[in-house]
Amino acid sequence: MYLLDTDIEENDDRWITGRLYGGFAEERIAQEMVLGIGGVRVLRALNIPVDIYHFNEGHAVLAGLELMNEKINAGMSFDKAWESTRKEVVFTTHTPIKAGNENHSIETLVYMGANLGFSVEQMSRIGGIPFNMTVAALRLSRKSNAVSELHTQTANKMWEKIKNRSKIIGITNAIHVETWVDKRMRKKFLNLDEMWNNHLEIKKELINFVEGRCGVRLNLNALLIGFSRRAASYKRSDLIFKDEKRVEKYLKDGKVQIIFSGKAHSLDTMGKKIVLNLVEMSKKYPNSVVFMENYDMEIGQMLTRGCDVWLNNPRKPNEASGTSGMKAAMNGVLNCSILDGWWPEACKDGINGWVIGDENIPETVEEQDKRDAKALYDTLLKKVIPTYYNHHQKWLEMMKESIESTRTFFSVDRMINDYYELLYKK
Repeated sequence: MYLLDTDIEENDDRWITGRLYGGFAEERIAQEMVLGIGGVRVLRALNIPVDIYHFNEGHAVLAGLELMNEKINAGMSFDKAWESTRKEVVFTTHTPIKAGNENHSIETLVYMGANLGFSVEQMSRIGGIPFNMTVAALRLSRKSNAVSELHTQTANKMWEKIKNRSKIIGITNAIHVETWVDKRMRKKFLNLDEMWNNHLEIKKELINFVEGRCGVRLNLNALLIGFSRRAASYKRSDLIFKDEKRVEKYLKDGKVQIIFSGKAHSLDTMGKKIVLNLVEMSKKYPNSVVFMENYDMEIGQMLTRGCDVWLNNPRKPNEASGTSGMKAAMNGVLNCSILDGWWPEACKDGINGWVIGDENIPETVEEQDKRDAKALYDTLLKKVIPTYYNHHQKWLEMMKESIESTRTFFSVDRMINDYYELLYKK
């Protein structure tokens, strides 16, 4: 892996790689020029032969323009260069929300030099007006993929009116088992009590970790729910508090404990409000609700290994995949989730986890939030909590099924093979 950094003494533009997401259009375009155009030029300077260029999301799409530009400089026409470039590029799309797919004005791209000499008309043929990075990637690649079966349907519908685009196939995301699944939970369990004891050990480690970070001592024997992901409004991290009275008693008596973690994008006002609400809830229920600051890989590992239940309640169909649920499932942490992202491919309701609601999507966001909150309470209060406290043997059987039904298909070994067979192979 080669990292491109502009923060060197001889560079007048050291600021470009100063932060991950730029605060204004010119900064973002400059970053994408370094990644896309610079990336191709680095490969050339290092004499690295390339069979396939894989654009992961639209951020790298200017590499396609650089590849075309090389061919034009070698004597090809614009159309021939485009056709030739498509043969060596593949693309993965992630974001199933149109607003999350970057646009830039062509005038700004020209001003920055990101167009590499291509005319406004040529740029609009590739990415439209304004220049959409995802549209450009779909048109510059011979084949594209979404990251779950449901996301494939969503993405094809979302971009169905884009002419001359590549076909979007499905390659479901997966996880690296050795990184995310505790070695104590990787074995094939013949004895369910051994599995449970291992889980309790890991849960105790999580409880100690939380106490060390937050000063809160959670109860080992009480139901522990985990929710950690980016604090975006469509992920609805605080949906469980929409009708707070429904869960108030369980939180006050400590029967339900919840650990939240996750950051909001610096420009996402709604995401910040969600985080603020979660912090307020942690103050209101100090012994049952925890918000862990500075979400990172270590917190993600601890939570997906040590909780009893993994909660996920996005607004369908906005969750592209959701790999945290896979990590939890392989650790025997039972998923309780909306049928979005990866979960429709894995879920056996009441056998290896639970479904929240059904596959129907109400017409308005307000109705969807209201309906999904009711479904969440119904599932949690009528299925999850009673099973945990009253049907221990069933809980153990569900844990075992969660592990065994996910550990192969949702492993990165299968995913890499799919990328080779379905996307890279010509």
